Amino acid sequence: MFDQIIISSGVQSPLPSVTNLQVDSVNFPPSVISPASSNRLFLAGAGVQGLDIQGEFVISTVIGVYLDPNAVGSLTSFGWGCKTTEELTESVNFFRHIVTGSFEKFIKVTMKLPLTGQQYSEKVTENCEAIWESLGINSNSDISCGPPPSAKLRFNKITKTFGPSRHYSRGQAVKRFLEIFKPKKFPPGASILFAISPKGSLTVAFSSDDGIPKRGNTAIENKFLAEAVLESIIGKNGVSPGARLSVAERLAQVMKNEGRAETLILADKKFMKNNEVKEDATKAKTDQEEANDLSLGDKLAEENVG
Repeated sequence: MFDQIIISSGVQSPLPSVTNLQVDSVNFPPSVISPASSNRLFLAGAGVQGLDIQGEFVISTVIGVYLDPNAVGSLTSFGWGCKTTEELTESVNFFRHIVTGSFEKFIKVTMKLPLTGQQYSEKVTENCEAIWESLGINSNSDISCGPPPSAKLRFNKITKTFGPSRHYSRGQAVKRFLEIFKPKKFPPGASILFAISPKGSLTVAFSSDDGIPKRGNTAIENKFLAEAVLESIIGKNGVSPGARLSVAERLAQVMKNEGRAETLILADKKFMKNNEVKEDATKAKTDQEEANDLSLGDKLAEENVG
């Protein structure tokens, strides 16, 4: 039911057994390696983003969302495993749990229409601002997070030095996000990649095709921005209702499968324990019978001597 993944630092949490998804000719494999952590993440769901052009829905991007395997246990521990797909899809709290959970997330955005970096980044930050306003996060709010351990060993393209990425306030993070995208152009087939660390670091990477680079281009250390980017896709008013539904469907099944696996494990443990009790009882009975036989033998021997 689960595939065991071995990595250099030890044994990673088991990856749920999931299938790939083909969305409007874009293939999303069952798992990918994050360019931020080199961890393998599983495909939680995928869907399209589009816009209305003269009354016709036109797909602009196709989006895949990947999660760390630890997300399954985290969600299950909060009782989401007993919910239906419909209940999960309609639950704001469920998707907030995914967005804010302390596990890695990865987003792959593949272009179907050509877009400039400025067009894309301005729309994303506009959506992020709307999310912050709905959550009551004002412009003076400031939160940052520490860089991932691996960042200390990489060249920091922000500060142009070797070392961890600098921390950003919310305003600085938005400004830096816009700067990163400004010179970029994305033809159909190109991809934008976002990796969100458990602590909230947002690593941005780009690909001219369907591939995923081994390392990200830039890391922005701001939890507000990192979470808002994901929420702008699968949140209550996210740009991809299809991805939201897909995530709910697949995670409902994954959590159901995990529940069955845990039930089987518990049943197996109970069976083994019962067998041990029976074996102990049988052994005790055998020992007692042997003791009785020995006592009878001693008694007969004494009678014969007499």
